[in-house]
Amino acid sequence: MTISRQSLCIVYAIIALIALIGTWGNVIEYFKGGFISGTLLFWEETMINPASRFITVDVLFLGLAATVWALLEANRLKIRGAWIYILGGVLIAASVAAPLFMIHRERALINNDSTGKAGTLRLVDLIGLVSLAALFFGYTYKSLTL
Repeated sequence: MTISRQSLCIVYAIIALIALIGTWGNVIEYFKGGFISGTLLFWEETMINPASRFITVDVLFLGLAATVWALLEANRLKIRGAWIYILGGVLIAASVAAPLFMIHRERALINNDSTGKAGTLRLVDLIGLVSLAALFFGYTYKSLTL
């Protein structure tokens, strides 16, 4: 199945929106006592148990790898403002900023390629993506209803 760049932008936008709801729906409690104290408490609580430490280290290094890739892509495609997405990842949520950067990237690629095709996915890829999305959406929903 061929995926258009415009369709891919819509998928990335949906991911960013759900990620924003899921992350900030969980973090907003920290800021009731103030931004600085809330931020310090948030980072302190990422060290609370092995699972939280695992996921924090995992996401931090995934973020570092994504930052290297984003800067290289931004320079290759002459995308300005890449550091805005990186700072957005640190200050808002990497899961929000990364899809927004990918939208910007797809729009730059549309300008370079008149076909508008992002690529193809096999049926097994689609099944895998839908399965992961369902799992991630389910976890996000549960996290917001605890």
